[in-house]
Amino acid sequence: MNDYVVCVGLATQDTILAVPRQPNADELVIASDFTVAGGGPAATAAVALARLGVPVFFAGAVGDDETGAFIRNGLAREEVDVSELAVIPGARSPRSAIFVGAGARTIAAFRGDSAALELSAGARELCRAAAWVHVDQTGYGAVPSGVHLSIDGGNPIENLDLGGVALYAPTETALHERFPRGARQALDAGAELVVVTRGGDGSIAFTHSGEIVEAPGVPVAAVSTLGAGDVFHGALLACLSRGLDLRTALVRANACAALSCRALDGRSAIPTWDELERSLA
Repeated sequence: MNDYVVCVGLATQDTILAVPRQPNADELVIASDFTVAGGGPAATAAVALARLGVPVFFAGAVGDDETGAFIRNGLAREEVDVSELAVIPGARSPRSAIFVGAGARTIAAFRGDSAALELSAGARELCRAAAWVHVDQTGYGAVPSGVHLSIDGGNPIENLDLGGVALYAPTETALHERFPRGARQALDAGAELVVVTRGGDGSIAFTHSGEIVEAPGVPVAAVSTLGAGDVFHGALLACLSRGLDLRTALVRANACAALSCRALDGRSAIPTWDELERSLA
């Protein structure tokens, strides 16, 4: 097993506007700020891993349009290896329009023209040898069996099977929608470790041994929480890849996610490892 991580799934271009409140139907609301940035759950987790010094590949698909070039170049600038990011001729790439304001966000997402994600033979071999393979709702089902799998459970996943899954990481709401009896039910379904994100309240982990590890949220002057959960997942894997114990990993993942909220987009404020450590000193 190698020391790199492979993130598999969705990569988007996001147009994000800061608004005083969410607009009603047929209403014009004046934005106070905007930015265009890369997004997508697995792609943003990959950026967090790269910022924290962990070698990471991203496997997914974009079109051969300007949006696809923006997505690919943005990941490459972050030193995410994009050799397995497929470029589909004639396809339109995934894009989202996002309103952020009044403690909430509204997202309109176009998932692109590509069919269901299929990995190349090279990407599948990378996954088999990786320390971790992290997937979102788009990447789930594309990876080969037998990998050390982490699942972002924040969005609905059809035909979810937790048998042999090393890490299942849903939001608290998503956990109870899928598993009404909570984390124990997810563990009984096969997950080795369940880590639940709870927004500003931090995170909590449940193990098969019955251990429950909780880490409080980290206060921050948040501009936007967009992508914070994705950053948490990347940071958690970075910490576990470095050999940190579960409680220490949760504390640092919480802090990394909180620091990412300092910007309107979900990536530009992700800290480096040194910045993360200084924030906790």
